[in-house]
Amino acid sequence: MTYVISQPCVDLKDRACVDECPVDCIYEGKRMLYIHPDECVDCGACEPVCPVEAIFYEDDTPEEYKAYYDANVQFFDDLGSPGGAAKMGEIDKDHPLIAALPLQVHES
Repeated sequence: MTYVISQPCVDLKDRACVDECPVDCIYEGKRMLYIHPDECVDCGACEPVCPVEAIFYEDDTPEEYKAYYDANVQFFDDLGSPGGAAKMGEIDKDHPLIAALPLQVHES
């Protein structure tokens, strides 16, 4: 099991979760953040600090965000397990599901 980042993160990328993650498993794509399923230790530290409630435990992901589990997993298909997000910086891609979304406008 792992945590999943979903639609409310798209075009926001607040990064509070990145700062909170003790294992550096939250990677930055062009339009949203992604949790590496093999590097996540299921500690849950990221979930309560997300200001838009975009992070869910895999089994608790609302139905409308279920596709984001696959998006988080498949984002890493060609990256493998880099062993830490900090050294990667922003990765110049997104999963096709996210890339196809219209621009998300967030109120500040």
